[in-house]
Amino acid sequence: MDDINISTLLLLVCFGFLAAFIDSVVGGGGLISIPALLFSGLSPTAAIATNKLASSMGSLTSTIAFIRSGKVDFQLVAKLFPLIFTGSLLGAWVVNFVSPELLKPLVLVLLIAVAIYTILKKNWGHESTYQKLSLQKALLFSFTIFAIGFYDGFLGAGTGSFILFAFLIIGFDFLHSAGNAKFLNFGSNIAALIMFIFLDAVNFSYGIPMGISMIVGALVGSKFAIKKGVAYVRVLFIFVTVFLIIKNIIDYIKIL
Repeated sequence: MDDINISTLLLLVCFGFLAAFIDSVVGGGGLISIPALLFSGLSPTAAIATNKLASSMGSLTSTIAFIRSGKVDFQLVAKLFPLIFTGSLLGAWVVNFVSPELLKPLVLVLLIAVAIYTILKKNWGHESTYQKLSLQKALLFSFTIFAIGFYDGFLGAGTGSFILFAFLIIGFDFLHSAGNAKFLNFGSNIAALIMFIFLDAVNFSYGIPMGISMIVGALVGSKFAIKKGVAYVRVLFIFVTVFLIIKNIIDYIKIL
């Protein structure tokens, strides 16, 4: 730890808390934590890998908070957990051979569609209308969760928002969607983290202190969301989705 810059570490701790506060509910915390890790001097791969370590610690905390509040449908997410775990593991492996830049145009289109749909449907997600899915819908939803898991391991930005949106589509309210999403997002984070550790890409000196601050941020953020309810989660979801769109547009322009 002697070679660690204390001011850089304090910066990571502060930004880690803020990232986890937002990420604990609707995802998108990587928009804050990854740039902070890049600022510390880590390579892009090391920054993403280290962020997975820290965010896994935060997502576990928020998952526990949502479980304790009864906002997680265990019967459903237990079946989906292996799918998102496997998908993320595969995505984290593939990213070593294929540039994640290939997915960014598609991600931008999907984020815009998600934002427009959520904004126009003002009362959507205020009450849960979920019913058991038919076989065809269950298979489609399962494939969607697997694909989101692959995306999380491969690229990652906005994964929590995509999972939350998927649960909204099948009838869950915003708060239960957030709880289910955090449970599954934890699974995808852990899978990608395992692969990154195997590839020796994680900086533990930065990741562990940042992860501890993310535990605090996730605890505060998830409790705040549970207390404020559906309306707060909806507004935060829209805000983060729009922020993701702006970030992707800027990145896309840079590529061009």
